[in-house]
Amino acid sequence: MASFDGFEYDVLIVGSGAGGGMAAHILTEAGIKVLMLEAGRDYDPVEETPMFQMNHEAPLRGESTSDKNFGYFDATVDGGWEVPGEPYTNAEGTTFRWWRARMLGGRTNHFGRYVPRFNDRDFKPFTHDGLGVDWPLDYDEMQPWYDKTEKLVGVSGNNPGVYDVPDSGEGVLQPHAKPRVYELLVEAACKKLGLPIVPMRRAVLTRAQDTREACFNATDCGRGCSIGAAFQTTTSVIPWAKDTGNLKVVTDAMVKEVHLSDDGKASGVTFVNRKNMQDVRVDADYVILAASACETARLMLNSTSEKFPNGLANSSGQVGRNLMDSTGADFTGYIPALEGRPKYNEDGLAGNHLYIPWWDYEGQDDGSVKFKRGYHLEIGGGFGEPGMGTGNGADGYGKSAKDQIRKKYGSGIYFALRGEMVVNENCYCEIDPDVKDKWGIPVLKFHWKWSDEEYNQVAHGMEWTEKLIKAMGGYVTSPKRTPEEALLPGGLIIHEVGTTRMGDDPATSVTNKWGQTWDVDNLYIMDGGVFASNPHKNCTITILTLAMKNATKLAEEIKNA
Repeated sequence: MASFDGFEYDVLIVGSGAGGGMAAHILTEAGIKVLMLEAGRDYDPVEETPMFQMNHEAPLRGESTSDKNFGYFDATVDGGWEVPGEPYTNAEGTTFRWWRARMLGGRTNHFGRYVPRFNDRDFKPFTHDGLGVDWPLDYDEMQPWYDKTEKLVGVSGNNPGVYDVPDSGEGVLQPHAKPRVYELLVEAACKKLGLPIVPMRRAVLTRAQDTREACFNATDCGRGCSIGAAFQTTTSVIPWAKDTGNLKVVTDAMVKEVHLSDDGKASGVTFVNRKNMQDVRVDADYVILAASACETARLMLNSTSEKFPNGLANSSGQVGRNLMDSTGADFTGYIPALEGRPKYNEDGLAGNHLYIPWWDYEGQDDGSVKFKRGYHLEIGGGFGEPGMGTGNGADGYGKSAKDQIRKKYGSGIYFALRGEMVVNENCYCEIDPDVKDKWGIPVLKFHWKWSDEEYNQVAHGMEWTEKLIKAMGGYVTSPKRTPEEALLPGGLIIHEVGTTRMGDDPATSVTNKWGQTWDVDNLYIMDGGVFASNPHKNCTITILTLAMKNATKLAEEIKNA
């Protein structure tokens, strides 16, 4: 048993987001002592969440800026696509954007809370289309763990009987939110076109659960949630783990290296104390890396030794490879049928109540669809809080202009395509030999290139969103673009995974299906880096589920040792 600052512990976890938080909860509930290191600062969502602030109280009425990418009141502090003093680089001719959150709880404080689970096909993509690799586990193995995770997290939704949306177990899901008016209009258009449309699985409580309250449908989940209705590790698994007395959290601890002992085991880490710039070494019997896919890869690539000159547990050469993000493209339209309707609060769960899951697996199998992996369409619209862009296009001044704005308010519609990219050899990260961050740690250099698979997928999405908008009696307001122009750069959707992928073969993967590295048996990875593919469904619920499953097995092994 190792010791730090008077606290004895069995397991050291790097990272406090979805994977690290869940692992800490499972291990501490099993009576195992855990030391958690978080690179960012401490964060108290009860005291710090600006969930009740109004946009007009903020500079630029809360608009997004380069240092507050999702608006002035977004929950993320000390983070974003650019972090002062912590650069990354891109290879010539490529663009990848890397989001980081330097705060306790990481990205869980602001994520969209969209939590669709993968289906059986998602875990066996190579078997179905011959591209990429299969996961070393299947849906039947994951299904009971999805149920346990959804129950613990508190997921609202239903079982619609759609293949792309696997059923949850009986009694697992909370009631879903009712569709808004514009979503009902999209639903009618879907029926005309033969598309499915179902309630979005949301990690937002519609009923009170344990210490957390139900959502009261009035604030933006992206600002964080002091009552715990919108899931984040800082209002759930981390405080629960602390309550056991088995968890000690150290914030402002920027881990720079994982150490290897003479017997080939992970023996601890060195972190930079961000407050005094001093290096601190801590020992460990077991190490879990859950710093996020790219941060974990960076840490392993920077942890070189005589045994692993190319990075810790990297005998396969796969650390940093197989980088994937979701595809992203946005489409807008205007719906005259929504003009002039009565004004009321339709905030709801601050995001989709309905969405359109992928519908054409048959077309992919018979070749009529010219890409191999699916996408879904998220829906936006309605009476959002007016911002700086409200009133764009109004003609004239005074009462006539105000009347135009009121008439058109809530008549826009928005579809966000979020799809699966196929892993390719051109997308990876490595250590830049020439650049270090302000902590003296070598930074990542990204390589990125979309393939025709993704461009064909976006072209399909452009065609079908136009059909949807026209079926609603509206017209497209997005500018005319090619798929290459519409597809957002890699990293913009913040679903990067795959850099330490799992597999059955140590020669082509970094970990086994339990997140245990092949090369160092007391080193585990419990973030999105272990994904073997990146299905179009948002990744957080699967990160949480894998962490619950794998931490449960690790706890059993430690207790039996």
